[in-house]
Amino acid sequence: MDLIQKYFPDLTDSQQHCFGQLKSLYDYWNSRINIISRKDIDMLYERHVLHSLGIAKIISFMPGTAVLDVGTGGGFPGIPLAILFPESDFLLVDSIGKKIAVVNEIVKALNLSNVQTMHIRAEQLTQKFDFIVSRAVTEMPEFYKWVKKLFTGKNCNSLPNGILYLKGGDLLEELKPFKNSCKVYRLSKYFEEDFFETKKVVYLPVGV
Repeated sequence: MDLIQKYFPDLTDSQQHCFGQLKSLYDYWNSRINIISRKDIDMLYERHVLHSLGIAKIISFMPGTAVLDVGTGGGFPGIPLAILFPESDFLLVDSIGKKIAVVNEIVKALNLSNVQTMHIRAEQLTQKFDFIVSRAVTEMPEFYKWVKKLFTGKNCNSLPNGILYLKGGDLLEELKPFKNSCKVYRLSKYFEEDFFETKKVVYLPVGV
């Protein structure tokens, strides 16, 4: 929790309370349904919560922004972002039902009224969103195919609507089809922990 306050010092009491509950909630649910690797659960705040909030170093979602989290797994990056942006609306989807079941329980425990969940594949959705976020569920060209028809036509944020994708490693080949349109933000610029040395946020505006 101290790690979150280190980089986000202006949290409200309600946000601090929600972030503070995450460790005990994930410990409880992970012991029943393995949604986070055992080696990572002790590093929850660094490798999952703060990593998710890397997106918030690139953009502050305006009130009313509709955000889709594809392949949310245990609720990342959607749940930390929903805590940080309580006036934005989040839909968290995953094709694995047991993961969504856990996410539902955590959302309920945190009383996050701005979060909805669905057990569904992104390709089956018909709703429209301003931004789509995810953590490395597949390579970007494939991901773009899944979600390219799911964007609204209005822009109300500091960046035009698009994909905000958390990825690591060498992305040169993967991003070749989008080299003239995407922007890569290195998280090591914002977070000093070694874990973030190779971690990035890839921003791809829609309409490419």
